[in-house]
Amino acid sequence: MMDEWTATDEQIVPYAIRKTDYKDFETYLNSLEVTDNDSGLVPDSTWFCLDDDRQLFVGAVNIRHYLNERLRLNGGHIGDGVRPSERKKGIATQMIALALDKCRELGLKKVLMVCDQKNIGSAKSIINNGGVLENEVIVDGVTEQRYWIDL
Repeated sequence: MMDEWTATDEQIVPYAIRKTDYKDFETYLNSLEVTDNDSGLVPDSTWFCLDDDRQLFVGAVNIRHYLNERLRLNGGHIGDGVRPSERKKGIATQMIALALDKCRELGLKKVLMVCDQKNIGSAKSIINNGGVLENEVIVDGVTEQRYWIDL
C-alpha cells in the first residue's frame, strides 16, 4: 500500500502513517501511536483497513483523542486515506464509520473532520457519516472544509 501511494507523489494521509520510514518496520510500528503530548502532538491511535478476501491493505485511519488549537483549525479528530487503486469504492465511508465507533469508545460526543475543498470524495465520505459543514478556512493557501459529526 505504501509503495503504491509513494509512487504517485501525492501526500499520504493520514499523517501518522507517513511520519517515519515504513520500510524500517519496527520503528514504523512504534511511531504509529502518540501516547503523550510531550512532543506537542496529542495522543492518537492508528488503524489499517485490510480487505480480508484479497489480503490487501486498502487504507488507514488515525484518531486524535482530543483537539489542540492546530487540530481544531486544520486536522480534526480523524484523518483517513485510501490507497489510490482502491478509491471510489466506498472504503473511506466504511473506515470513517468504524473510526466513529472508536471515537464513541473514547467518550467523544462530537467529532471534527477536515478536508481540502477540492477533495470531493473525502467530503462525500464525511457527509455520508453525518458530517455537517461548519465553515471553510484558508490554511497555507488551501481552502479547508470543517465538518462536525454528532455522536
